[in-house]
Amino acid sequence: MNRYLATLIYLVAVPLAAADLARPNILLLMAEDMSPRVGAFGDPVAVTPYLDALAKQGVRYTNAYTTAGVCAPSRAAHILGMHQISTGTQHMRSGTRPEGGYYSVPPAQVKAYPELLRGAGYYTFTDQKLDYQFSAVLPGSGPSTIWDAEGEASPDWRARGRGQPFFGFRNFMITHESGVFRPLGTVPESGVHLAAQLLRWWRSDSPVRQIVAPDAITVPPYYPDTATVRADLARHYNNIAHMDAEIGRILAQLKVDGLADSTIVIWTTDHGDGLPRAKRELYDSGIRVPMIIRWPEAYRPYGVAAGSLDSRLISFVDLGPTILQLAGVEVPSYMQGRDFADPDSTPRKYVYAARDRIDEVPDRQRALRDHRFKYIRSWYPEQPGGHPLAFRDNIDMMREMRALYEAGQLSPQQALWFEAPGKERLFDLQADPHELDDLSRIPAFGADLLRLRRELDAWLRRTGDWSEQSEAAMVARFKPDGERLQTPAPIITVRDGVLEIAAAAPEHSIEYSVNKGVWRLYSGPLTVTEKTTVEARAVRYGWEESQVSKYSGGTE
Repeated sequence: MNRYLATLIYLVAVPLAAADLARPNILLLMAEDMSPRVGAFGDPVAVTPYLDALAKQGVRYTNAYTTAGVCAPSRAAHILGMHQISTGTQHMRSGTRPEGGYYSVPPAQVKAYPELLRGAGYYTFTDQKLDYQFSAVLPGSGPSTIWDAEGEASPDWRARGRGQPFFGFRNFMITHESGVFRPLGTVPESGVHLAAQLLRWWRSDSPVRQIVAPDAITVPPYYPDTATVRADLARHYNNIAHMDAEIGRILAQLKVDGLADSTIVIWTTDHGDGLPRAKRELYDSGIRVPMIIRWPEAYRPYGVAAGSLDSRLISFVDLGPTILQLAGVEVPSYMQGRDFADPDSTPRKYVYAARDRIDEVPDRQRALRDHRFKYIRSWYPEQPGGHPLAFRDNIDMMREMRALYEAGQLSPQQALWFEAPGKERLFDLQADPHELDDLSRIPAFGADLLRLRRELDAWLRRTGDWSEQSEAAMVARFKPDGERLQTPAPIITVRDGVLEIAAAAPEHSIEYSVNKGVWRLYSGPLTVTEKTTVEARAVRYGWEESQVSKYSGGTE
């Protein structure tokens, strides 16, 4: 029996009080908008000493993929452990839909995995970015039952109870696409609303130092090799170096607090580079991400060595189930991912991704990938990836690339992104890692095309695709009569000093507060006295929270 399974059996077998001491802390560190531009992943330009050191202590996952090439759908899939197309969270972004914003409403039984951790006794915290589609972007807008604490710029584990394990989720905005806008660290008036607020997390009064010079850059073949392109790529690398230094500070604090040997650290990014032909796309430049997990010795799976490399296919929907298993928490049956931390688990044959409306531009694409081939299907075959897009067009290289295309000055490889993609595309990723040579019309690859076409159809049937209906029809389901629904208030009952709280539907989550103290996730009856006051509220994801129900000294 491997150590991983033995630990889980131990956690189930012993009483909760003893198990609390054995459960690992888990810290998820997620950079924004970044492909594997890390030294430990083979990038000779990247200046990432802290991530390189983390990789030497942990495991590098070299085939990790997000379910979308853009943040909100990707983050929704990650936090729920379900593909965004099966929960109504697929469009970018629900709250800024041009025809009117909305909150997505996932199926009633679906919970974010940090809430499940919280229900199992973990202290959960995150920072100033939510962006789940059934929340807005900023804190205070999403289901309050997910986190014990949210909204601090630099939250940590110190507010947890004595002996309580924690799950923390930190985001790093500095690598975001908007960090490439000029001048560095500001957002033009035409930029999207939220970016300026989010940039305050990391922006200091001085600009990010130039660590990587433009002339050190290796320019991918789908970009023209110009001074503008090199300058923007260098900005991206310098922002990555800044993020790396912040990772170093967090890991140092973990060590100072005596938690390094009891905390599993996961570092990854929310999707690929925040650059043209990467972010928002289903190419590997948009969905392939680096991932590192550092396992303390006590929690390292059997046979997994420090400094090793794992090339199995991993999807972002696998993160939630994996983290739950690490914590000894049962994985709900509705989750579509699998635990990849167990080295004995069956490897994936495919990973899947989707693209739908992007800001003001409607779209629908679906993709799957195995170790060799990528297949992409488009419902808008005449729409090129390089279409105008207000937010993306703030990037200097984006404007320059479009001008060069219109002037006929891009190479055929560089011009492809500005041309109609057609209904189907097939790429041999071993021979063509940049996905520039579409093989879908080559007879020699007909069998592979048919296999992947059928697998995509089968996946869509298994998963369900909410984009079979229009976004307007989906919004009408979420907002009957044009109004967002409110969760019914819970009912408080007290008998013989025992207080119970019941939601109007069993799928609703409940939070409560005793004597105006902190809000806690409700899991069972409470003992109360005549001096006890209790407040309670119910939450259905995507709906407004309920009104507060109150009990005060014998009065319900």
